[in-house]
Amino acid sequence: MKSFHQRIRKSIADKNLQSALDTNAQRRVEGSVAAFASIPDHQERRQRAYQIRQNVIENLDDISSEFLAKSKENRIVVHRAKNAKEAVEIALKIVADSPQRDTKKKTKSKTSRSSRLGGSKKLIAKSKSMVTEEIELNAALGKAGHKVVETDLGEYIVQLRHEKPSHIITPAVHLRREDVAQLFHEELGIPYTKDIPTLTEVARQKLRKIFLDADIGISGINFGVAESGSLCIITNEGNGRMVTTLPRTHIAVMGMERLLSNMDDLALMLSLLPRSATTQKITVYTQFIQKPLPGQERHLIFLDNGRSNLRQTPINDSLLCIRCGACLNACPIFREIGGHAYDSVYPGPIGSVISAGLFGAEHVPLAQACSVCGACKEACPVDIDLPKMLLRVRSGQWIEDSGRSGEGLPLSVKLGLKAYRRVALAPNLFALSQRGMGNLASTLKRDYLHLPAWTGWGYGKDFPCPAEKSFREIFEARETKVAKATRVAKEKTDAPTIPRFPTPDSLIILFTKEATALSAKIIPVSTAELPKKLTAYLRQHQITRVQAEADIGEYISDEKIAHQRQANPNITVGITRAIAAVAETGSILITGENRDALCASLLPEIHIAILQSADILQTLEEVLALPVIVKTPAASLISGPSRTADIEMTLTIGVHGPKELIVFLVDD
Repeated sequence: MKSFHQRIRKSIADKNLQSALDTNAQRRVEGSVAAFASIPDHQERRQRAYQIRQNVIENLDDISSEFLAKSKENRIVVHRAKNAKEAVEIALKIVADSPQRDTKKKTKSKTSRSSRLGGSKKLIAKSKSMVTEEIELNAALGKAGHKVVETDLGEYIVQLRHEKPSHIITPAVHLRREDVAQLFHEELGIPYTKDIPTLTEVARQKLRKIFLDADIGISGINFGVAESGSLCIITNEGNGRMVTTLPRTHIAVMGMERLLSNMDDLALMLSLLPRSATTQKITVYTQFIQKPLPGQERHLIFLDNGRSNLRQTPINDSLLCIRCGACLNACPIFREIGGHAYDSVYPGPIGSVISAGLFGAEHVPLAQACSVCGACKEACPVDIDLPKMLLRVRSGQWIEDSGRSGEGLPLSVKLGLKAYRRVALAPNLFALSQRGMGNLASTLKRDYLHLPAWTGWGYGKDFPCPAEKSFREIFEARETKVAKATRVAKEKTDAPTIPRFPTPDSLIILFTKEATALSAKIIPVSTAELPKKLTAYLRQHQITRVQAEADIGEYISDEKIAHQRQANPNITVGITRAIAAVAETGSILITGENRDALCASLLPEIHIAILQSADILQTLEEVLALPVIVKTPAASLISGPSRTADIEMTLTIGVHGPKELIVFLVDD
């Protein structure tokens, strides 16, 4: 506990950290409120989400069996790992056995880099994953001689600084733009600049080579869907799609609790997770992976690492967490000390609970960094009662029949809490004691009682005096006859709103509005106009070569504009067909049977999608119910061009994926 206090003091004294944390917290909280405003029933959704996740944990054995069986049917190689050691050993063996990329077409500089790695050493492009941080996979791969490059911008920054992530969602939240500018100047050799788009472009150029040359891609998994064996990954930058599409070997590492039963449940989670995590209605890329692409191997490492034991404890609800980070942003403690002060893979309120459950008693003191204000529960999109579990960890109830009581608390505090518990469990006695303490405070004319450090209440804090009247007394006094009459009258006159069926025109309007808000450009055309307008657009931008399927290439009427099916990183424009669209989020759905088809929407700087207006559906649930998603090796919902806000929460368009999304909306 002493070292934890020391880290806390160090964090509070760090002015740069305080400035960075304040910026993040304010923008995250405000943005989340705005994002949830678009779904008025979000409280009901939270409760449904809790029930769905609770059902998964209660029936985890059966749901896991269904999911893994379906994954095997989909030709994904499944590996079960009991603990971190087994998971790392499995990953090392997969990496060692995987072939290196063909180096015949590589430049001399690339070949020399490959030779420096050694014949059996691999280049690994890695997408952000907390579970790989949990098992310390990067360190193990590095020790074996492999080169692992984090490709998420925030993760890339902290990797260059030889640090661990300080936030579940925003790894570099503790840094200001000046810190990143100096880092890139020193490590990447660029002129010093604080311009965030410039810094992002530098990362894009540096990491593009890693994606193209990587032997292996490693990612985490946000959700696994049992009924189809689908792996769902949500990202904004495009790196998740890169590492699962370009390398010949893809390794997915997944905590066994990250399961859902069906696509309907996934649709609900996708309506909550992005709003809580990144304040978006939906992330730019929502991937659905079912099978390996032609010429590719997909491996799934299904990790336990203490989760089965955690299911049997009073803090088993911590397994319901969907890793959105909302509780960190809401927590007044995390907002002051940041993630590194916790010295755990999982910081903040959820980290204080799950770290004790997964990693042992040495993490129990983290739960002391909690004011029990309840902000974390209010922010949680799946309605997890974190304050209750934090108190259980504090009291030693984090393991059933552990015999621990008041873990990490001074004896005086333990005795005081026991006395308080006896009083609090007797309503009449509690009310009487509250009134007595309130009268005493009123007599002494004090608003606060000062408690010395030996009580365990901080280092000597002012403790608010009990109120003279209970909340019920105050509430009943304010609930006058007029207020009651007004409330009753309102309840009688309020009629439920009858939902209006959407029309095709209204769906087009809504889709256009939402997609435009996400920086996509919508060009309405008729079927007859499409070749002329598409060709005119390409001529206007001086495009002479595009990547497109043969049937889409027929829409290009200029013979001087060549089109090819094969992926090429030097091609500026990729053209795809959108299978469907979600009006309420401005998203388009694309599918791909092979690497080339998927790369058309991924590698070029400009992605042009052709969408039929008749394929626009209103809700995410309707689109996820389409059979085409689970019948194709990979599908993606795309919502605007790639983006990031990993540096000072400043939105920057164009990271690893396309910088522009143009939708030709065909409506006759």
